[in-house]
Amino acid sequence: MRRSPYRRDIHPGTIPGGALAWVTAFILLTTIDTVPARGQEPERALPQLSALEEIPLKQYRAYRRMHAKNEKFNHEAWLEAWTELDARGFRYEIVSERGSEYVRTKVLKTVLAREQELIADGMSKRADLSADNYVFAEASSHGKGVRYILIKPRREDMLLVDGRMVLNQDGTELLRVEGRLAKNPSFWTSLVNVIRDFAVLDGVRVPVTTESIAKVKFAGLSRMVVEYEYESINGRPVSLSARRTMAAAVGR
Repeated sequence: MRRSPYRRDIHPGTIPGGALAWVTAFILLTTIDTVPARGQEPERALPQLSALEEIPLKQYRAYRRMHAKNEKFNHEAWLEAWTELDARGFRYEIVSERGSEYVRTKVLKTVLAREQELIADGMSKRADLSADNYVFAEASSHGKGVRYILIKPRREDMLLVDGRMVLNQDGTELLRVEGRLAKNPSFWTSLVNVIRDFAVLDGVRVPVTTESIAKVKFAGLSRMVVEYEYESINGRPVSLSARRTMAAAVGR
């Protein structure tokens, strides 16, 4: 499969003084983003965005696998946790962790804690793939079995991505969002590339993997990858066919 121009074969660096800045940037990506539900904003609906006209995500329970690596200082860590989102907010329960204590504490655990805070404060809506946040270009086909829509943030905001959406050939399904953060989270980070893969499970679009590569001053490149395995979506157990779709999406 053709690799994304935003994904690099690199050896990530570390994030000493810029750890919290990198974490702030990555939280936007692990947070489950949404799009307007069917019937909302009809006057702003765009024909080329039929891939976003889906059942809104209101609840999920998912097993999350997180991995952060910075080879320059020989730091690497893994964390696995049950995560759940519903009307009461975002909750998580750490199941296992290993590797660098610094990375586990300052990066992986901090991502979960800050995600909980951002959702509680209602800030996740600022990252929605909606006409309020983005200008969408016309879809274009590149003969690779996919279509692209360029997305341009309406404002400089570290919750938004300057890049593109990748759709299936007929433009009915969102496969990926990739690009760079519209605003760097701090002095410490000069560039943050992000890639987020999606799948439609039982009619609901959800992220299945998220990758962030950040260029941190004095430390080089740092990388974090998160995988999501859903147990329930919108109050219903994930079906067997959806589990197969999820497994295929993670491996594509």
